[in-house]
Amino acid sequence: MTDIILTDQTLEPVSFTLAGEDPAAFARALGASFRETGFAVISDHPVDQGVIDRALEDAKDFFALPEAAKHAYVVENGGGQRGYTPFGTENAKGMAQKDLKEFWHHGRNLPEGHPYSDVMPPNVPVSDIARFDDSVQALFAALDEMGAVLLQALAKDLGLEESWFSRTVNDGNSILRLLHYPPIDGDPSGVRAGAHEDINVITLLLGAEEAGLQVKTKTGAWLPVQPPEGALVVNIGDMLQRLTNHVYPSTTHRVVNPSKERMAFSRYSTPFFLHFNPDFLIETLPGCISDDNPNRYPEPMTAHAYLLERLREIGLM
Repeated sequence: MTDIILTDQTLEPVSFTLAGEDPAAFARALGASFRETGFAVISDHPVDQGVIDRALEDAKDFFALPEAAKHAYVVENGGGQRGYTPFGTENAKGMAQKDLKEFWHHGRNLPEGHPYSDVMPPNVPVSDIARFDDSVQALFAALDEMGAVLLQALAKDLGLEESWFSRTVNDGNSILRLLHYPPIDGDPSGVRAGAHEDINVITLLLGAEEAGLQVKTKTGAWLPVQPPEGALVVNIGDMLQRLTNHVYPSTTHRVVNPSKERMAFSRYSTPFFLHFNPDFLIETLPGCISDDNPNRYPEPMTAHAYLLERLREIGLM
């Protein structure tokens, strides 16, 4: 098993079996990893490999469709929240150069008349790939469930009730992103994904077939992240960084272009961005404020307002 390195120390994978054997120890291990690096690697996770494989296979089939067919699934003026976002649309915050990627967004299915329906649009059905909707929803549900379990552990680590996060994310505006970084021809000025931090609470990332993900260390160095086979990489997003007053840091990461030997190969990735409920007020946790760590965010804001602010910064609105 290969570990990943984020600082001068090796980040050891935390086995999910520990969550059942000793929940307190699991919470401490995850919390320590997040406090130090903003990242954690979880081995032996319960997300079914068949669910992962079917969603990835259907994602590859979708991105192989003709451009005109894919563009039929673009939601105009939708901020990229659902459906297809074409190649060269999104940019990292503060960067003019567009990323060399295209992606699909699948969100939470809400019942008719749900109070969040005005800010959480319906998913876009795909007619070109027979089982696409079912396979993508299955992966969304599996990662959503996994994320809720991880938040229980983080609540323990923060000295909160284990169920504290459940009321904050039970109808969260979470998104499963199916990412395709096409083969690279020539010497483009941009990269597959510019240096950025994630907007959300936590991100659950399954290992990609092709390398490229890099994390910025505390010393400013860029180091590769290649999780062990079958492991899950989890990182802190800006919303949780804000809530915890940087006790859990949101770490800068990027996806660099491949070596010349791998330029002809696509890269696929399926990050799950777990979000708070839109009306949740992100207000610094009292337990994360101290004389040594004064409150950086005296003015709270709702998760939806924060999301809109960031979507404008990355060129999706």
